Amino acid sequence: MSAAAVVGGGSSCLGAAAAAAGCSSAGSPYSASAGGGAGVAGRLPARVLEHVFSYLEMLDLMRCSLVCWHWNNILADENSEVWRSLSARTLTDEALRSDILCNLPTYKGKLKAYQHALSSHDCSRNVYVKKNGFTLHRNPIAQSTDGARGKIGFSEGRHAWEIWWEGPLGTVAVIGIATKRASMQCQGYVALLGSDDQSWGWNLVDNNLLHNGEVNGSFPQCNNAPKYQIGERIRVILDMDDKTLAFERGFEFLGIAFRGLPKACLFPAVSAVYGNTEVTMVYLGRPLDG
Repeated sequence: MSAAAVVGGGSSCLGAAAAAAGCSSAGSPYSASAGGGAGVAGRLPARVLEHVFSYLEMLDLMRCSLVCWHWNNILADENSEVWRSLSARTLTDEALRSDILCNLPTYKGKLKAYQHALSSHDCSRNVYVKKNGFTLHRNPIAQSTDGARGKIGFSEGRHAWEIWWEGPLGTVAVIGIATKRASMQCQGYVALLGSDDQSWGWNLVDNNLLHNGEVNGSFPQCNNAPKYQIGERIRVILDMDDKTLAFERGFEFLGIAFRGLPKACLFPAVSAVYGNTEVTMVYLGRPLDG
């Protein structure tokens, strides 16, 4: 198992860097027992190791998972005291006690969601991420469209995340994906995601699909498709193996919105225009088939 697999399935654009940081080398303190746990470390009781691991941060735990199968098996329990302790130190009480993370049953899953949340450093200057770590707030700035990208993008694998609005949509409210080159702010009230060839978006206000500054049809493709309702969770499914982007509403698969996505690093993204509106994004991991 690679270090990247501990964090997010080994398929994020940061996965290779994380794996490089976590891999042991000949001079590494972890390499002594990497060959199956023959050393003292490999014989420590599980309860002792769990107690020690509960004081470590994510990068250290990634490295520990590479030491031997014994250590890896201990860290494989996603609801163990190790992950609970790290969640308590990393996530806010608001995030843990609210229903933001209600669809993530494990502490490790909640930590992954935080690692993949909307970035407070990769967004318009007119928005900020609230203290809960998952919700974007757009300030009431006139004649501006403002967006944000997720902290981690994807170049391979299958990924799912949920997005929902907790305030008015305004005239334009777009969810989708973007490369690092896509702008996260522009003048006027426009569909920012999909306004160029670096982003793909679904405008929840008029149900239009947008890419390269053009409308690529209505979505979902059915007569009198229902409009988005405030608070309704939309699941976004990015398949970098098949190069597709799809959406679900509740337990209903709405279909594939975009095909032929480029072989690039693509980030979850949103754009909004309404003052004081809030958008929450929660990464779910690999989507369930069927």
